[in-house]
Amino acid sequence: MEGVTGSNGLIVPPDDYWPRVRQICDKYGILLISDEVMSGWGRTGKWFAVDNWNIVPDIITTAKGVTSGYVPLGVVVVTEEIADYFEDKMLWCGLTYSGHPLACAAGIATIEAYIEDGLLDNAIKVGHHLGHRLEEIKGRHASVGDVRYIGLFTALEIVKNKKNKQPIDPLTETGKFLRSHGLFTFIFHNILFVVPPLCITEAQVDEGLSIVEKSLEITDAIAEE
Repeated sequence: MEGVTGSNGLIVPPDDYWPRVRQICDKYGILLISDEVMSGWGRTGKWFAVDNWNIVPDIITTAKGVTSGYVPLGVVVVTEEIADYFEDKMLWCGLTYSGHPLACAAGIATIEAYIEDGLLDNAIKVGHHLGHRLEEIKGRHASVGDVRYIGLFTALEIVKNKKNKQPIDPLTETGKFLRSHGLFTFIFHNILFVVPPLCITEAQVDEGLSIVEKSLEITDAIAEE
């Protein structure tokens, strides 16, 4: 399970969601696996998204932010109990490039940068500003059905009708407009993601959102009041 659902719409769970999942897993002896590929490494203002709810998974799978994308690296983290199981048992999953020293060195350097540059704190601080700005944009535009955000992990849901949330999909012209104005972001169906670098400033957020807001004139023109 993703700490915060990413490509499927950036769904931030209610505060009782992860504690209930942990409770159910403990009750029935189920291993809790958290996919922190998109939502990990400071994206939500915590090292991993599940940290927002003080949850300790049995297994964490992650990648991307562990090296900031400079070198490909995937990571699987397990509890001590799981690790102990394989002390005298073979784990049959040998990989050609596992333990690659260059990728591991990039991972160490990236983690040091997260700490030394205070990027998690910046994600929280600038994330509050970004969330506030997104709420303002939602109030001004007929085609913004919802905004979702936690830290610097945010998205706008673009709709034709705010009441029934009928999507405007695909957002082809919106994507073209953004790219032509130098703003590159991820659009999936009717979800426009705003997921900036963790080192971004509030001024840079405002600059980027001014382009996003201008692009909403395209979708506002076909939205139903």
